[in-house]
Amino acid sequence: MKRVILILMATVMTLAAACTPTTDSGQGSGKSYRIRNADKVQLRMLDSVNALRQAASAAPVQLNAQLNAAAATHSRDMGVQNRPWHFGSDGSSPLDRVARTGYTGTVQGENISETYENELQTLTAWMEDASTRSVILDPKAINMGFSWYQEANGKIWWTLVMAN
Repeated sequence: MKRVILILMATVMTLAAACTPTTDSGQGSGKSYRIRNADKVQLRMLDSVNALRQAASAAPVQLNAQLNAAAATHSRDMGVQNRPWHFGSDGSSPLDRVARTGYTGTVQGENISETYENELQTLTAWMEDASTRSVILDPKAINMGFSWYQEANGKIWWTLVMAN
């Protein structure tokens, strides 16, 4: 586990420039983050997830466009609902959302977050919790979907889907 934390810390420090600090959004942290280089966020997350999986002796995963679409839809919907939870405003589950994209594999799990932090800080938080860590490191997963929605006030809604 120490090795995993060191890898994450190195990755966070290296990629800290991925987000630009702005003024506080009233959350008390003093800073929120504006995503820039949005076209690189998914690849940074994929590289970070695969580094963690390698450290845990799990096979790498690849990004899947259908899972990315399901994640993007849910991130935006959580923003609309203003609450982080696994059900869509239409009552849909992660399984429903993934099926709507035409993905034919099996969903292994979904991680969600509501935060003012960047993707690597969010990944670090997920790795600190046993249930969300198990989704990321699930040895059955071969595909990953990852997306976000950032509100004007800086709040970011993150969704990660792992499937086989």
